[in-house]
This record gives sequence, structure tokens and C-alpha cells, in this order.
Amino acid sequence: MRKETMSIKLVAIDLDDTLLDSGLSISPRCAADIEKMRQKGVLVTLATGRMYRSALPYALQLGMNIPLITYQGALVKDSLSGEVLYFRPVGELATTVMEFLREQGVYFHTYFNDQLCVESDTPEARAYSQLAGVELTFMPDLVEASRYQPALKIMAISHDIKLLDPVEADLKALFGQDLYITRSKLHYLEIMHRDANKARALQLVAEHYGIEQADVLAIGDSYNDIAMLKWAGIGVAVANAPQMVKAAADYVTASNDEDGVAEALEKWVLNPQADPCCPDRHRDGLARGR
Repeated sequence: MRKETMSIKLVAIDLDDTLLDSGLSISPRCAADIEKMRQKGVLVTLATGRMYRSALPYALQLGMNIPLITYQGALVKDSLSGEVLYFRPVGELATTVMEFLREQGVYFHTYFNDQLCVESDTPEARAYSQLAGVELTFMPDLVEASRYQPALKIMAISHDIKLLDPVEADLKALFGQDLYITRSKLHYLEIMHRDANKARALQLVAEHYGIEQADVLAIGDSYNDIAMLKWAGIGVAVANAPQMVKAAADYVTASNDEDGVAEALEKWVLNPQADPCCPDRHRDGLARGR
């Protein structure tokens, strides 16, 4: 349960379907509130599954000068200096995982040196490239390439959930002890190093600045945000999050298309004397004990 004397010093915000609206934009209200927090000395970072180079333009738009949590936590890299605080590629199992996905007939791509790497120009590749705002890098054989360079993340995409669900179950059965396997969207299955997750990365950023866990606020929307929401002193889910994510959070704010991030920031950071965040959307009986 939150402490009444809590003073938020660090905020981590997911990008897609959280800070970004359905048009992939940051609302003026959210941008203004983040600037107000920076002026108050509150640190704000992004915590996203996106590539560093895909997240960076949003960070620069918001004037962030802080390590960004990218690739689900596999890469934590400063937005201005480029200093790498944390780097955890998938490792030797990357080759095995990609071979498995190929055998299952599931589209996948990977990331080498902060490049979006694909084998061919497919609808999935084009759609993801457009979403991320980065160009595709074509390679003839990702499996072979993974033997010689570190893959930061592997992403499988399928709009056929009946196909993706058993693939996820099989991957977790085979590699669940050695890899972090999660969904960022229903049709996005992501595979990382077991120590590459948003909670671990956020902990490292907090420690980097000498900030206590209780003084951290995290906001997210999807399954890959659950660990981060549980770790933070206050975990807030947006209203468009699945029920499982809402159940992992302390409070639920408005949706990403209704300035949910701004609403949470105003309640918890900019005007902390106000009543707890979004009382009308508070998960009755579901707030986690602290």
C-alpha cells in the first residue's frame, strides 16, 4: 500500500498504448506535464519494448536527458550521451529460438546493432517498420547471422492467435528458465535474455540515481509491463490495459486516448495532495498490499 508521505522522484512510462495515443502521438497535456515534472526535478524516462533508435525521437521531443529503457530492458542507454548502462542480448539461445520459430512457420525478426533485421519484405515486416518509424535491414539468413553477432531481442508476429498461443507455450516450456518471453500486444511475442525486463532495468536506473523503490512511479498497459508495475512504489495501468495488467497495478487511470498518463502524473506527482489517482477507476478490492 502506498505511503502517504511518498515523494515520487522517478517516473517510467511505457510508450505504445500508454504515453502514445492511437495516432502514435504524445498529447500536448502529457508533454506539458512531463516538462513541469522536469522543472520540479522529477526524473522521467521511457520504458518500452521498442528499439533505442525508435524510442529516442520521443525522448528528445520531451527533452529527456536520462537513460532510456528499451528492448523490454535489454538495453538501457542514455538519450544524450549514448552511454550504455545495461546491455543483455538474448545470448547463445537466439539461434535455437529462431530455428524453432522458422520450423513453426511463424514470422520473426530480430535486432542487431539497433537495426530492425528481416529476411524478406513481408506485410508483418512493413507494418512493424511503419509502427517503429525505422527502415528495414534485409539479411539473407537471420539464424546464421545470430551465430556471429548478438541479438538484442527476437520478435514473432502473428494475427492468428491460435497459432501464436501454442508457440508461446512451447517456447516457455523449452526455454522459460533461461529466457524472458512476453507479449507486448496480443500478436507480438517477444523473446529476450532472462535478465532483460522492464522491472530489472527500472531498478538499475533508480539505483543509478540513488532513488528508493518506494519513490518510483511506473505507468503501462500490457503484459510486458506487469513486472515493472509490481516493482514500482506505485504502479498505474491505463484503462485500455487487459484485466491481468490492471490487476497487477495499484491504480487504473484513463486510457491512452484520454490523457491517462497526464491524469496519473497530475494526481501523484504534480498535485500529490489531491485524492488518490482516478478514484472512479480504482480497482475496488484489487489494490495490491505493500
